[in-house]
Amino acid sequence: MEDAKQFVTNLFKSNNMPIPASRMDVLDAFIQDEQNIAAINTIIQNQNGLMAKWKLEDRIAEIRQQPVRVLNATVGKPYETKFDFDKLQWKDITTFEWEGLQEVGLRYDEQTKQITGVPTQSGDIKAKFKFKIEGQPEVAPFNEKIITLIINPDPKSLWKNIESDRNDPFWKEDNITEFAPLGDRHILVSSKRGRSHANIGSCREDDFAFKDLDNGWSIVVVADGAGSAKLSRKGSAMACNEVVGYFDESTSIESMAAFDELLHEHMGNASADTKKNLTHFVYNTLGKCALQVHKKLQEFATKEGITLKDLSSTLIFTLFKKYDAGYALLSFGVGDCPIAVLNKDISEVILMNWLDVGEFGGGTRFITMPEIFKSDKFATRFGFKLLDDFAYLIMMTDGIYDPKFVVEASLPDIKKWKAFLADLNGKNEDGVSVELQPDNENITDQFSRWMDFWSAGNHDDRTLAIVF
Repeated sequence: MEDAKQFVTNLFKSNNMPIPASRMDVLDAFIQDEQNIAAINTIIQNQNGLMAKWKLEDRIAEIRQQPVRVLNATVGKPYETKFDFDKLQWKDITTFEWEGLQEVGLRYDEQTKQITGVPTQSGDIKAKFKFKIEGQPEVAPFNEKIITLIINPDPKSLWKNIESDRNDPFWKEDNITEFAPLGDRHILVSSKRGRSHANIGSCREDDFAFKDLDNGWSIVVVADGAGSAKLSRKGSAMACNEVVGYFDESTSIESMAAFDELLHEHMGNASADTKKNLTHFVYNTLGKCALQVHKKLQEFATKEGITLKDLSSTLIFTLFKKYDAGYALLSFGVGDCPIAVLNKDISEVILMNWLDVGEFGGGTRFITMPEIFKSDKFATRFGFKLLDDFAYLIMMTDGIYDPKFVVEASLPDIKKWKAFLADLNGKNEDGVSVELQPDNENITDQFSRWMDFWSAGNHDDRTLAIVF
């Protein structure tokens, strides 16, 4: 009774009808009337019902307006993001369903409390989260909350792939992959036009060449044309072909026979003098080749009325030959393209050249630069190794080196090379593997696909040669 009296007093007061103390006896009689008691109970029930309804509406509005952010996704890449009701403080949600996830390749996993899948389209996806909360009747319609999911396009799709002009007088194939016997080994080599060139329809600037010579030596050449040089595509092609042409001449083939004699003498009675003679032979023979390449490029530039700088290209090459005692490897390098040999059990990496980067190199150098032949460091550009055996001879341009090794300091680390081989074997984002076996009929297709790997910010030409 006292609660009813207080309720009526407050009700009347809120309606500007305060009850004076002199009327309290009248109020007591008023609230004892059965009809008035029923009316009071009805008002209280309606009020409670209204408040309960408001609480539901307020809670629904709170959930709808609550900021919810989910991780951005990318088309074609596996995606998962937490969508945990407990963390969102949505424990009062009794039932829910999603609308708009399946259409873009996603779903909600109730066990893991994650949105997962592989997005199939890009854009700001407005997914509908439809829900009911405690207190709502089963027949009540679902409430809706829009969850915005940003799905970025596949970065690869943003790049155009415009064919280069076949009518260009110095045109070359945009992409080329080859597999062939070489010496007592095999070579797998691929040169791919970079996305930056494909995007505007310009030509590949990298190049390569390889050949078995008639004297038992085999040669592999790789060159990277300078992006700033307007005819570097021709410069790199000429550099590679001129190296092979030099060692393929009969005079060079005959002169290389002197190495056999020097090596035989060294193996029979190794001394500082015999090693010095071998080193001098390498320097003299390979140095003449490098200088001839430079001169041929100069002659071409003069003939075409262009500058030698227009043909700027790095250049690395390696000759190898199997002897009874093992393998001899001779190398030359100018520029930022590494030459590496991995020993038989892949426990050691032997670098056959240093790179023209950092403090030692002072910046990229090219075979077209006359100053490299006058530098006191010219003699250090040659490599000579005698090995019992080796697993891989690997040569690459910076289009491979930059994304896979990042910095020069990684090159002497055998762990980095093991990781590189694992990458080739399929340990990569795309799961693309290359089976480095001579009897692999799909080896060129596998290698070509692997060479298309995505690396943010690395869109140069790529050339990679592997002798195994």
